[in-house]
Amino acid sequence: MGDTPTVTLAQAMELASDRDDVAREYTTAFERTFTVARPVSEVYAYLRDFTHTEQWDPGTVRTTRTDSGELRVGAQFHNVSKFRGRETELDYVLSEDVSDKHLVFTGENKTVNTRDDLSLATTKDGRTEIWYVATFEFHGLARLADHDLVVRVGDA
Repeated sequence: MGDTPTVTLAQAMELASDRDDVAREYTTAFERTFTVARPVSEVYAYLRDFTHTEQWDPGTVRTTRTDSGELRVGAQFHNVSKFRGRETELDYVLSEDVSDKHLVFTGENKTVNTRDDLSLATTKDGRTEIWYVATFEFHGLARLADHDLVVRVGDA
């Protein structure tokens, strides 16, 4: 992303200073950078409303807003996704919001904490580059699962 460096998963985990060594061992992440032919302000507004995951995340069955009022940091969403024929539910919060530049949604349920990190930049030709990093930190028995499955879904 122009001035934004790309880091490897290992480097990203080293930068995750709020995680201890045990948590790192059970964390899976994937990242993807892609460009869309829309101005950054439109892309930001679209991605900021997490209910739109139904349109851009192939695993999402539905996402609903669970609070009301202005869409701002602290806004809450309930997501139902399907993976390998099973539905899973997560509650998400808009955790970081920097207009036209950066969004972070954090989610959780009893088996996983998630972080969807979206950074936006305008390309020289006026399109929008999106750097998307999804991180999954598993708990309990879920930490013993094949975390590579999550990465394979993200790469699909």
